Amino acid sequence: MENARRASRAPLLYVIRNERLTPPPYLLAGERVILFDGECVLCRRLVRFLIRADRRKKIHLATVQSPAGQDLLRWAGLPTDNFSTIAYIANGEVSTRSTAFFAALAELGWPWRALLILRFFPRVIKDGIYNAVARHRYRWFGKLPTGTPPPDDGQGRRYLDRGRG
Repeated sequence: MENARRASRAPLLYVIRNERLTPPPYLLAGERVILFDGECVLCRRLVRFLIRADRRKKIHLATVQSPAGQDLLRWAGLPTDNFSTIAYIANGEVSTRSTAFFAALAELGWPWRALLILRFFPRVIKDGIYNAVARHRYRWFGKLPTGTPPPDDGQGRRYLDRGRG
């Protein structure tokens, strides 16, 4: 109780408001995760790319259909039933759409980091392209049957739910 009073006396300039009072489930401090549509062929290709490119294994993975993915979506205040974007959670912050893609890209080594130059395009253009692809992803790339296991990560340690979902 004393700590709560002490924190409330801090000048407003130093108070950082955080809507989420609890840390994200399944993640330890400093860990990050990408939530992706496990039925989307394009998303699976992106995840296969991340598994290969993230040599330091910094990014965890979870499908939005998995129990871990559903819990993280609820924690982030994102829809759990009609999810049409990727989400990236790191340090208690949630990014979606092109911002999530660039946040994950920043964790990779060269030459992939060179693609970060694209983040300087106006957000309306980046998210417009992202939304168009997301809206047509099943038609353009296909949809997998429900329950299809996610891409193999080689060791079974990258997925928060061991790849089930």
